[in-house]
Amino acid sequence: MKRLLVYFLSFSSLVVSANSAEKPNIIVIYTDDHGFADLGIRGVEPDVKTPHLDALARSGVVAKHGYSSAPQCVPSRGGLMTGKFQGRFNLDSNNSSLEGFDKETTIATRLQRSGYVTAQFGKWHLGPMAEIPMHGFTHSFAQHGQQRFSANITLEGKDKPMGDLPPTMYHVDGCAKAAASIIERYKEQPFFLYIAFRAPHTPLDAPQSYKERFPGAMPERRRAALGMLAAVDDGVRLITSTLKTNGLTEKTLIFVIGDNGAPLKILKTDSPLDGDAGGWDGSLNTPLNGEKGMLAEGGMHVPFLISWPGTIRGGQTYEHPVSALDVAATAASLAGISVKPGDLDGVNLVPYLKGEITTAPHEALMWRWMAQSAIREGNWKLLRGGEREYLYDLSTDLEEKHNLASQHPDVAARLRTKLTAWCAELNPPGLALGPMAKVWNDYFDYYLEGKPAPKPEPEGTGTSGWLARGGSLIDKEGVLVLTPDKGGKGMFITRSQLKLAGPVTAKVTFKTAASGQGAVAWRMDGDKDFLPANRVPFEVKANDDWQTHEVQIPVKGRVIHVRVHLPTGPAQFRTLDFKSASR
Repeated sequence: MKRLLVYFLSFSSLVVSANSAEKPNIIVIYTDDHGFADLGIRGVEPDVKTPHLDALARSGVVAKHGYSSAPQCVPSRGGLMTGKFQGRFNLDSNNSSLEGFDKETTIATRLQRSGYVTAQFGKWHLGPMAEIPMHGFTHSFAQHGQQRFSANITLEGKDKPMGDLPPTMYHVDGCAKAAASIIERYKEQPFFLYIAFRAPHTPLDAPQSYKERFPGAMPERRRAALGMLAAVDDGVRLITSTLKTNGLTEKTLIFVIGDNGAPLKILKTDSPLDGDAGGWDGSLNTPLNGEKGMLAEGGMHVPFLISWPGTIRGGQTYEHPVSALDVAATAASLAGISVKPGDLDGVNLVPYLKGEITTAPHEALMWRWMAQSAIREGNWKLLRGGEREYLYDLSTDLEEKHNLASQHPDVAARLRTKLTAWCAELNPPGLALGPMAKVWNDYFDYYLEGKPAPKPEPEGTGTSGWLARGGSLIDKEGVLVLTPDKGGKGMFITRSQLKLAGPVTAKVTFKTAASGQGAVAWRMDGDKDFLPANRVPFEVKANDDWQTHEVQIPVKGRVIHVRVHLPTGPAQFRTLDFKSASR
């Protein structure tokens, strides 16, 4: 009986081992605000240096027409993780509720249930970092900056209780090292790694050693972005070399995808790196038109690489459109996971990339984001922004410069009908979720109508350049949405790098859910810190309506740094104008 038991256990181990061997490892590397142009293999921008990403591309496929599912961080990540278009569960923008996402089954959960070790690294942006394991990840190392972050493993891949971990390496380097450690730890088991580098997203924090690789005259924001991408490239080298060392190269499918296009802010202003966290991130979308926040090509036509040596032939450029939504469908199919009809919106790309299927993977790709919607069918693309409508033939006009809607009304009508029917399936239904905000009308005017760029806001006005302390700050179509940290106190927003000659008038318009005392505080040129005397209080009442407070800063010198304090609670800012009397 004992001998029989030993035989049974040995046979079971062999079966498990054999089944595991049939399942490839899957790695998804997700970059952040990474413009279409910024891969060396593209040959678009000569200052880009990504030799290891280029080598990965040569080992597999460059998807010439690879798309994210949204032109913004949160919805694109929700789509990637679920494999379902995020508008189906009401995750339409960065400010959407995550209730719908929390009810969805992620690809990590599906793979985990099928025997994969799953691990997340870097930026999450889909709820509290401490809850990442609840979405199917065995391990988490959520470093996305140089502050404390949630993790249940160390840099060396060793287990620890889920909780805060201080950064000991640059965040891109740390995530790559932790990922390599997990590969070493689980080299005998199938694994799924989601490595979401927060690069080259602002704040542009590349260490000097990376920026030094890009000498010569260029905007400092460009140098910093290239430095962050160099860190990503080094991370790819570490990950691929670790796979090679452990004989896993041909057992591992790798995707490299951008979450959306680069934010250019039209003018690509080279503002100080520490004074404009919401400005141009230094990346470029050349030759595509538009930028982050648009369903023009520059907003969601992104870097997209696939590599699986030994299975997918290297050196390919794949011409048909593909989507980040295809990742989950591909992974589920390769892992032998049964999926109910309608659960996933993507397709398994492997038969297409192997040449077993020569038709296009998708009859059409469709998007909806806020007041915009779009459909691409073959080379035709219909783009809507509010009541505006554009039709492009991307085979001859990838730059979206020639609107053909009036020349081909039948094509526009057919695509509009198809897009309308698809949008009716979303939650909530409709081609748009509201009217176009001014910022997006300005972007459409400039990129798609050829109108002059809007004049830059005078220094001290507008909503760009503000940072939050004690909370998070999101720009929602020109309105800053402030969410306090859990249990946080002393919440305020701040803006530096000003040069306002006093006296200064501050005009602040906001909504808030909290009552109490607010204040405007300032720091003068020469002051090392905010002085208690440099503060003007005002009373704040919780109200669903906008309230405006005007404060006089009675100084004669130069104001260089300001803060707006509010009672702790959610708030929205519509106007933040600090005007010098000399203006």
